[in-house]
Amino acid sequence: MLFAPLMNQRKIYFYGSLCLALFATVMLLTTDKKDEAFSELVKIALRDVGNKLLLADQDSTSLILPVQKIEESKFQLSFERELTIFPDTLVKVVQDSFQKANLPSHYQLEVKQCKDMEVAYSFLQNANVDKSIVPCNGRTIPKKCYTIEVRFLEKTTTSSSKIIWIVLMSISIISAFVFFPKRRKTKQPHSTMENGIPLGRFQFFPDENKLMVKAVEISLSKKEVELLTLFVANPNKIIKREELSKRVWEDHGVFVGRSLDTYISKLRKKLSDDESIKLTNVHGIGYMLEVKD
Repeated sequence: MLFAPLMNQRKIYFYGSLCLALFATVMLLTTDKKDEAFSELVKIALRDVGNKLLLADQDSTSLILPVQKIEESKFQLSFERELTIFPDTLVKVVQDSFQKANLPSHYQLEVKQCKDMEVAYSFLQNANVDKSIVPCNGRTIPKKCYTIEVRFLEKTTTSSSKIIWIVLMSISIISAFVFFPKRRKTKQPHSTMENGIPLGRFQFFPDENKLMVKAVEISLSKKEVELLTLFVANPNKIIKREELSKRVWEDHGVFVGRSLDTYISKLRKKLSDDESIKLTNVHGIGYMLEVKD
């Protein structure tokens, strides 16, 4: 009686875990798509920044190298040639380009020398202007090869949320396996005694090619099953040899004269444990399954 409620409970946990795993997967994919879209916006904005910095340096011909994502929420802008950087111009063009791209307003920017990657200039931008740190206004950074690196501080929560969704999805999948509904195993003898065809002390299972007597299983060949099926359907009745041969062999292969007698003999031996049933040879006519009440 307790098994049914337990099974229902396992199903609830199982399907609940699957739904949670599916939801976590969707959220994880959504997060990845948002990250990809964010990265593309950053690259566009940084290329705009690079273009304006080159124009401010009277350079309209040199190339802006591909913007690279070097870490989570950290991007790098590089140039083909050396340039002079004006901090006031740099801060303004970055603010304008990021605002147009609707990027987060909390970020840290560093200008690094290509030769030794030492920081030549940096500033911290915050949505709250009072918390922004923008040094060296009015000064000029000498002409050299520079790279500009930007880290978005508000985007650090994205990686954390991604980890949370991955952990949640993993737990849900494991839980689904743990609570996978298991079928109760029934005892074979009990099940077979209910579903078999009664034949004296035996139970006959044509679909499973076997006889059962108590807990003992007796295997039957396909031909033995076909013959016994005919006899069970016609107890205490003579079945002619011609009919048996036609029903069992005619449509299933070549019939050899002694084949029928051979299989009848095999069946007799397998039914010999029960004296209430007997396969009788009716001379010159056929065979009959005698069943005593």
